[in-house]
Formats: sequence, C-alpha cells, structure tokens
Amino acid sequence: MRFLLDDEQREFGRTLGRMLAAADTPAAVRAWGAEDRGPGRAVWRRLGEAGVFGLAVPEKYGGSGFLPVELVVAYVEAGRHAVPGPLVETAAAAVLLDRLGDAGLTGGRLPAVAAGDWLPAVTAEDWLPAVATGDAMVSYADLARGPYALDAEAADATFAVRGDTLWRPGRGGAAQPSVDPARLLSRCTVDGGDVLASGPAVRDAAVYAADTARLLTGAQALGVGRRLLDDTVAYVGQRTQFGVAIGSFQAVKHRLADVLVALEFAGPLVLGAAVELAGGTADGGEGPTRAGTGIAMAKVAAGEAAYAAARAALQLHGALGYTDELDLSLWIRKARALRGAWGTPAECRARVLASPAPGR
Repeated sequence: MRFLLDDEQREFGRTLGRMLAAADTPAAVRAWGAEDRGPGRAVWRRLGEAGVFGLAVPEKYGGSGFLPVELVVAYVEAGRHAVPGPLVETAAAAVLLDRLGDAGLTGGRLPAVAAGDWLPAVTAEDWLPAVATGDAMVSYADLARGPYALDAEAADATFAVRGDTLWRPGRGGAAQPSVDPARLLSRCTVDGGDVLASGPAVRDAAVYAADTARLLTGAQALGVGRRLLDDTVAYVGQRTQFGVAIGSFQAVKHRLADVLVALEFAGPLVLGAAVELAGGTADGGEGPTRAGTGIAMAKVAAGEAAYAAARAALQLHGALGYTDELDLSLWIRKARALRGAWGTPAECRARVLASPAPGR
C-alpha cells in the first residue's frame, strides 16, 4: 500500500497552505470565538473556491467525488492554520446524506440551507452543490457520542443521528463554551425535531460518516501538531538563557525530538487510513471494519501527538505560553479539543482492540 502523496497532492497542500497563510486565520478564529462569523465565513468561501468541500461531494452535485486522501491533505492544512467552524462535520454530513440518497430513504429531500431559521425541505440537488462551493456550513452530531453539536448556532443546517434515525433536531438552548473558544457547542435534542429518515441504512451510513469524521479530525490534529512544533522550534532557537539559545539544551532537544517522532509516526497512519477508506474497505456495518480500525489507530496517534506538541509548546514558551494574547494559544487549545472529538483515545483504542486479528 502506498502512503506517499503524489506531486499533484503535495502541490494541492502547498497551495492551500499559502492561501490560508494569507487569510490571517488567527484573526478569524478570535472573531469566531466572539461570535463574529464574517471573517471565518470568508475563509470558508476561499476553501470552497479551492475545491476543498467538493472533495466530499459527488460529481453529480458539483463536487469532485469522495476523495479521502485529498480531504486529509486539505484538513491537515486547515489544522495547521486553525481554520474555525464545523469543517469535519460538514464533510461527514455530506457523506452521510449522499449515502442515504443512494438508498432512497430521504426521497431526495433535505433541509434548506437557511440563516437563523429552518425553511421547508429542498432537493439534494439544491443543497449539496452549496456544500461543494463552501456556501453551506453544516453541524452534525451523533447523539450516541454526546448531546452536543459543534457550531450549530452558526451553521446553515444541523443534522443528528440517534440509533437508526436521522433527525433535524430542535433547538437546545444557547451555545456552551469549549476548551477551544472557537469551538462553540450546542445541545441537540430530538424533542420538537423532524425525522428525515430511519432504518438500517441510516445506521450503516452513520458508521461510515463517523469514520470519515474521525479520520478528518485526526488530519486536523496532525496539522495542529505540526504547526505547534514548527512554532516552538523557531521560538527556542531565538530565546536565550545563560547567553545561548535554549534550543541548544539537550533536555529541550529531546523533548522536541519526541514530539517530532510522534508526529512522523502518525502521518503515515492517517494517510494509510485514508487510502483504505478510499478503497471502500469500510463496509458500513456495526462491527469493526478494516478501514474503521485503521482510522481509529490514526485518530489516537494523531491526537496524542498533537497533544504532546501542545504540552511541549506550553512549557517551552514559558510564561508566554499561558497568555491568550499569544496566537500560539489558539493551537494549544485546539489540540486538546481535537484529542477527544469524534472518539476519545480510550474509545479509539477500544475499537482497535475489538477488531478481528488479521486473516480471520
């Protein structure tokens, strides 16, 4: 199995990186945490124009087809630049609804993309192209994992799955704070909500969508960890103590080397899981699947590596690391939030342990 990116995929990542570097994403993140969505929406539109969201949308709806490897490349860059908003949830919802559309359970009708209120349902042909172009921002929650949906107050549409039923949930009150100030959580409730589809196909599609969400969360975490490492290496090369840069101290070198090794091991796991998912080895069933197991391994490795990078960055920046004013804090907090999103380390390890042995 090939885990290396080809030249086109690498250039895609570099192009996104340059675009996001010019977009002043730290300012967009701070505005998002203050509930000013304008700068974040502008970043989303640029990502849509670059074709990022179309990577999760079928060609018949204006997308590029479901391309997990390219999605991973894009979401690593999104993590590296701390792009705000329900990036993972939008892609996962697009995957979920497309698979349900194939099964004919929704009758080709999905909730309207409306700002601040719900409108009558429209056809998938109207909704999915909006996702592909970045004009639709979607919140999606699996209620088996918790009652909260990310950025539901800012999203154009919210979907929730409970068991074998897909809901358009009712409003659950004001957004709740998160360890990451740009990740506002809203409580989802099916009380007063609308049932959109039900049956075994919903459960199967939700498993596949959750695997997609877990993979892309791991990709984001990988990007966050790499950014934290890069910024910390640059800082310890400039800060001096006893007349020399602290980066020359053996203890500092070893700490950062451990972070680098963790990130370098996580990278191939994330890409390998994307390759397996692209190959259709996830069967969508309830039990552990080959791709699902690999995704769980990748998620826990990337999440723990990013968390280690955050802890190292916090310590090696000294008192500066504890200040909200320093942009580094945006990545430190995001690493902690992504570590538990769409599968805690314990849940991911349990899934790996529950998987059948190779050849069985």
